[in-house]
This record gives sequence, C-alpha cells and structure tokens, in this order.
Amino acid sequence: MNPLRVAVIGGGPGGLYAAALLKRLDPAREITVWERNAPDDTFGFGVVLSDETLGGIEHADPVVFAAMQSDFVRWDDIDIVHRGVRHTSGGHGFAALGRRRLLEILHDRCRALGVDLRFRTEAPAGLAETHDLVIAADGVNSTTRGTHAHVFRPHVTPHHCRYIWLAADFPFEAFRFEIAETEHGVMQLHGYPYAPDASTVIIEMREEVWRAAGFDEVPARESTESCGKIFADALRGRPLRSNNSAWTTFRTVVNERWSHGSTVLLGDAAHTAHFSIGSGTKLAVEDALALAACLEEHPSLERALAAYEAERQPVVASTQRAARASLEWFENLGLHLDQPPRQFAFNLLTRSRRVTHDNLRLRDARFTDSVEREFGCPPGTPPMFTPFRMRGLTLRNRVVVSPMDMYSATDGVPGDFHLVHLGARALGGAGLVMTEMVCVSPEGRITPGCTGLWNGRQTEAWKRITDFVHERSPGTAIGVQLGHSGRKGSTRLMWEGIDEPLPEGNWPVVAPSPLPYKPSSQTPRELSRAQLTDIRLQFTQAAWRAARAGFDLLELHCAHGYLLSGFLSPLTNRRTDAYGGSLARRLRFPLEVFDAVREVWPQERPMTVRVSATDWAEGGNTAEDAVGIARAFAAHGADAIDVSTGQVVAEEQPEYGRSYQTPYADRIRHETGVPVIAVGAISSWDDVNSLILAGRTDLCALARPHLYDPHWTLHAAAEQGYDGPGVVWPDPYRAGSRRPQTGRTDAPKPRLTLGT
Repeated sequence: MNPLRVAVIGGGPGGLYAAALLKRLDPAREITVWERNAPDDTFGFGVVLSDETLGGIEHADPVVFAAMQSDFVRWDDIDIVHRGVRHTSGGHGFAALGRRRLLEILHDRCRALGVDLRFRTEAPAGLAETHDLVIAADGVNSTTRGTHAHVFRPHVTPHHCRYIWLAADFPFEAFRFEIAETEHGVMQLHGYPYAPDASTVIIEMREEVWRAAGFDEVPARESTESCGKIFADALRGRPLRSNNSAWTTFRTVVNERWSHGSTVLLGDAAHTAHFSIGSGTKLAVEDALALAACLEEHPSLERALAAYEAERQPVVASTQRAARASLEWFENLGLHLDQPPRQFAFNLLTRSRRVTHDNLRLRDARFTDSVEREFGCPPGTPPMFTPFRMRGLTLRNRVVVSPMDMYSATDGVPGDFHLVHLGARALGGAGLVMTEMVCVSPEGRITPGCTGLWNGRQTEAWKRITDFVHERSPGTAIGVQLGHSGRKGSTRLMWEGIDEPLPEGNWPVVAPSPLPYKPSSQTPRELSRAQLTDIRLQFTQAAWRAARAGFDLLELHCAHGYLLSGFLSPLTNRRTDAYGGSLARRLRFPLEVFDAVREVWPQERPMTVRVSATDWAEGGNTAEDAVGIARAFAAHGADAIDVSTGQVVAEEQPEYGRSYQTPYADRIRHETGVPVIAVGAISSWDDVNSLILAGRTDLCALARPHLYDPHWTLHAAAEQGYDGPGVVWPDPYRAGSRRPQTGRTDAPKPRLTLGT
C-alpha cells in the first residue's frame, strides 16, 4: 500500500498536531498544511490542557510534550470573587501555556518531521481529488463543513452572551472568576495565567447587558478600557491587552457526521465546547490522537474514519453536555447572585457536573465541609440525607422515586405487581415514592394496562399498597400522581409499540384541540365546556379517593403532552375561547383543576405539579413560559414544581438541541421561590448531593436508576459510609447495611497508545 498523501486545512493546534503525528508514524507520508494566516497570528492568549490530554501527548510524541512542559505554568487553586468576598478552592491541577508558544512548538516539530507548512495560503479547491486524506481543521467557520453541509448535517446553535478574549501583563495566582454587578447588569471575568508574566482574561456578559453598556456602539478598544476599570481590583489596576480582539457570541457546533469520502472534520470544524470548561484545544488535540491511532489500527481509510467517528463522537457529546450546562449557568448567572458567597462558589465549581460534590471533597475537603455547614448539614451527613418539609409532611431525605408507568393493571386496579414494585422501592430507602400516572377515568388511560382511581375497588387496592409502605417502611412517604392521557390515550403497552394505537378496542380520545399526536394516532375530539366540567369533577373524585387510600402527597400531572399539558402548550392548544390563546388563558383549565383538587385534598398534605419546562419544539413553551406556569401554580398553592421536559409533541428537536432538566428546575426555583423537584439525567448519589448543596433543586427524582436498583438510596448511603438520620434500613435487611468489600480481577486492559 502506497503511503498516504494528506492535506490538512487549518494550521491551528489540532491540524498541526495531526500532521505531526501522521508524519512521525510514517515518514513516507506526504503531508501538507494550508493556513490562511501568518505563522504568528493567533486569536487567543493561553491554552489550558488536562493531565489526561498531556498524558496522551507524552505517549504519542515525547518531543512535543517535552517542549511544552518547559513552558507550562501550573497551579491548583480556583478563586471565586462575588460581592467583595473571595473563596478559594484548591486541589484542581491546571497546566497552561501561551497559544503562540504552542503553535511555535508544533511548527518546529512539523518542520523537523518534514511536513510542508504553507502559511498565508488558502487551501486550493479539489484537495480530495489530489490527496488520499483531507483533514478539515478549519475552525468554527469551516468552509469544508459548509461546502458539504448536506453530508455533515451541521447544527449551529448561537447563545445569549457576548465575550471577548483579552490578556493582562501579570500572572493570576489561581484560576479566577469574578462577578461585577454594574448599573447595566451582571458581567463576569474568567482569568488564568499562561506565562510567568501574563494571563488570559475573558470578559463575558449577556447580550442585553453588552448593549446597555454601550459596547455595541464603540470600538472594542474603548469597551476593553471600560472593562479594565470595572474589574480593576482583579486586574490590580493593570490595563487589559487586546490582539485584534472582538466581541463575539459563542456558537455550539454539532455535526451528525464527521467524514465524507476521504474528508474528515477535526476540532472546532466538527464540534465546539464552551470556553468556560476549557476544552476547545483539548478536544482538537484528542481528535488528532484518535485519528492517528485509528489510521494505524485499521487496514482501510474507510474503516479508519468510521472508527474515528465512532470513538470520538460519544466522548465529544459528553463534553458538550458538560459545556452546555456550564454555558447555561453563566448565561443565567443572575439567578444565583443572592446565594451565600460560599454556596455560590460551590454552585459555580459544580456547574458543569464534571466536578461533583464527592470529587470536590477529594480535592478540597475543608472547602466542601464549610459549604455543608453553611447549608445546615449535620457533621458527616451528605446533603441528600437532610430532611425536607412541605406542609405537614417531612421527608426524611431528598430522594424521590419518580413516577414510572408500569402498564400492568387490569381494569385500572393495581395488583400484586404494584404492591411488590412500589413496596420494594419504599423499603429501598427513598424519602418519597411516587406512583405511576393514575388515571381519573377509563377514557383517561394511556393504555389498557394503566392504573386508575375512578372506583372503590381501585381505592381499596391502592390502600393495600399505602398501608404496606406505612407499616413496613415507616418514615417513607408515598405520593399519587393524578392525570388524564388526553390525545395520547388508547395506545398499546410500551413494549408493544409506544404511542401506537391499539389494534382493536380503541376508545375515543379528547384534547383541547383536534390535533393527533402522531400521523398514526387518533384525531381527538375537542373538549366542550360541559366536558371540561365533567373532567374537572373526575379529578376531584379521584383526589378524594386518593385521600381515602392514604396517600401522603398528590401530584397533578401537567406534563408530557397529556391532557392538562395539552392545554398549556400553544402547539397543542389552538382554542379561540377563554381556554386558549395567551399563556394566562391556556393556564385557565389546569388551574381550575388544581383549585378543585386542592379543595378536596386534605390541607395538611402537600400538593405538587409536574410540568414540561420546555416543549423542545419551535413555537412551543420556553423556559420563560415555564417560569410563568410555575409562578401561577405556586400562587394557587402548589407546594413544589416537579420539573420535566419534552414529550408534548412527537416532532421534538433532536438530542443535540437538548440539555438536562436541571437548569430549568434551577431557574424556576430561583425566579419563583417555589421548591422544585429535578427530574431526569440524575443517575448517581454524587449528582444528587451536588445539585442539592448548590441550591439548584430541593428534591431529586430518579426513575431508571430505581428500576435497576430498588434499594438505590440505601446503597447510596452505604457507599458514602453513612447510617444516620434520613436512612432507615428495614430490620430484616440491616445485616446488609455495610457495603461488601470485593476485589476485581477482571478490570479492562487499557488501550495501547501511540508510542508505547
């Protein structure tokens, strides 16, 4: 096989490093790099790399690593300054060097290996016709990606903040985050050292703050001077330095495919991750490492590029999720300003969920202990095991078994399966166990297997379950979720075809407007005023039965496209009467139902509402609407809002457009003051501790983890070595309350890296 002829478009760190690796592995390869700018043109100042990335560089090319190591600036601390108070957290471990110096190292290495570097030269058209492999490392505005957009299928999402890359001629002692509350709004500084006499400084603020400050109307030089004065304390009175810097808006780039024939995307051309987690150069370098390894490991270019894409896409997607969470935290920084400074610092440190409560304890136990004390955790008590009170109900811990449809009832009656299912999870230690959506009428069922509360037989069956929970798991609360399927009813069991109509025996479905959920779904009948009255009565009767059955808490299901959710969303509510149109009108019927249920539900027992905080579809409810919805229910007496997302319409955005539910819960909590239950994307006890201690949620509802492990909460306590208040092991299980110590002999072997 003849050596590859390789063209690299773009002379940034990713493209240069890929060229150097490929040439080192096979000196016979003919490799050319085209870069439109001069060798010393660079638009950033410092580059931060993780120990993991540096380890890969060291194995793949010790020469490059040694040159970089001699210029590294290293530090361990993060300083967070808010309202004049600085909190420092240590043990983090950073390494940085100047971007210009990094490029010089890579230029030297490429030249030494025989790579042809062509600066101030646009890459010619038709490279794929003259080269065996084309590596498109041409950045966030990739021409290659745009030319073949029909194949790569890029999705570019702009965000809400403006930022500018600058520098200061002194080294910060730590990675510094500083918040400035100005007359125009909140601004933030991100700063870190990259040389013995220099630091990178990024100034960021929301678009509306940037405009209010007049930065859109003056040259960048003038706005830079203004920022220097705003952050004078952090900058020690030193001026900020620019390098043709300009204010810009961050854009998240995601590509469905990374390769097209012999052309492959690398670095920012393939993906971007917000600078607040410092991953742009890191991801590009890791792309280069993976691409070089795949080309070595696979006999054909086609298989090598497929392997590269398969290996890197999940890793990048994980990083982008963390970056999106971090980005959104800074976009919504104003929500957190009134937190106590120490909790604010913890919230900032754990914003991306890459640094967690447990991880931060390993890095800096003193800081973490101080946050816990301020939060009110007794010594040695994980945040998840602190109590939480709603009306007359005190939950012994913050863990909720989320409602999960089991589709296992007969005529709406819960049977032995439900007793064992819910009973097992109550014995498993959660503070609150929720039923599946319990339907208020036969026509309100999702499937023939759904449970109900429309007759006395069902009431007695539920009482059997609540009695078991209260007797055998004292201190565990059990809640009922009441709902009506609306247009999503009369469908098959989940494992027989989710959301698909029954093959026979369908019942008619109803909705705010005659819009089918899917093309294959029934077209629902639009509800009349008289039918709305009937349904409201069905809810109140079901609530009365739920009280008789002994439930401790009632949740009204206003999410996921079921009936009440259907009224809330403009995508599913096209009514022109008093129940449609503006958000206030769309809220009218759900609030009427809430008020009617609250009237018959015992006053000492709490009542919550589950909402879809966003419809994940154009023209649907947004985060701003979710705040309005939550505020309305809170005003009517809701004790907490259970925050979920999506499932309102079948045509949702693809996964790349989504983020965790947690930011929505966070926003609702801070803008309304009502307690929230965060749902989804929470899988570990460390997540639960982090979110609660950061003040981003009050309770955490977990679904699939409780399907995998009914005793998830007890096991979480054992893994943390905790057996105090908030944890109750059933007497027959107490012998298992100490985590068994096992040794592993089947640990996977590490993948061989280049150079080993």
